[in-house]
Amino acid sequence: MRHAMKYLLLVAPATLLIAVFFLWPLGFSLISAFTGEAGQLTLAHFAKVLALYSNDILFTVIVVLTSLAILALLSISIAAIIVLSPFRGIVKTLAFLYRLPLFIPFIVTAQMMRTFLAKNGLMNNVLVAAGVMTPMETTSLLGWSGIIITFVWKQMAFTTLLICGAMSAVDPAHILAAKNLGASRLRILFDIILPQVLPTIGVAMVLSTVTMMSVLSVPLMIGTGTPTMMTVDMAFRVNSYGDYPVANAMGVISYLICALLSWFYLRHSLQAKGAQS
Repeated sequence: MRHAMKYLLLVAPATLLIAVFFLWPLGFSLISAFTGEAGQLTLAHFAKVLALYSNDILFTVIVVLTSLAILALLSISIAAIIVLSPFRGIVKTLAFLYRLPLFIPFIVTAQMMRTFLAKNGLMNNVLVAAGVMTPMETTSLLGWSGIIITFVWKQMAFTTLLICGAMSAVDPAHILAAKNLGASRLRILFDIILPQVLPTIGVAMVLSTVTMMSVLSVPLMIGTGTPTMMTVDMAFRVNSYGDYPVANAMGVISYLICALLSWFYLRHSLQAKGAQS
């Protein structure tokens, strides 16, 4: 009994924090999304979301999936270079550069990209000064392309760190055996390393999805109007109309999108483990 009380006191603060700051807001959001003014169950809020913001939901899904595809490609490539490259100078430089976005908040990243990607921003000014293009040929990358670039740049440090750590943990004997048999570095990457780090890649992509689905500052500062991402619509419903039920309905849809991706990853992971066993 005494040991049980000690364990209870040990986990009570963490349990209380989870209940107050996660479970209670989640429960309130779910109840608000599915109930009307009189407290009756209703799907009217979801019907309103689909009528007004269906294009924004589709836009959000496309932006997130495109960002994930580019993010996975770049993160795996950088991690592979760091783990397999024989040029230590390049590896150290790359390892330093890819970590920089890890310590920069999203709102700072959004402001940086806004000044970098605008029509008269730093990127176009450098290209004009280098004679690559004239001022009349410059175009703005603000909008959907700027949102994708910002998401990829910001999340690349996090995903590369996870994937690089997983690749470094692969048994060196496997890599050495493949080298002794004449396998190229590309063959080693695809046949030896990637199959062993797929679970870590899945975790990195799921966590990045949740992060991108929840960010407000990037689409708000880099977006150029409609369509826009769901977080902007949620903030608009709350700030302009005080319409928490519709905003919570959009939050439920966001939960479902993230849950669907998580389910897909878990299903694939369990199938892979079942095949190995």
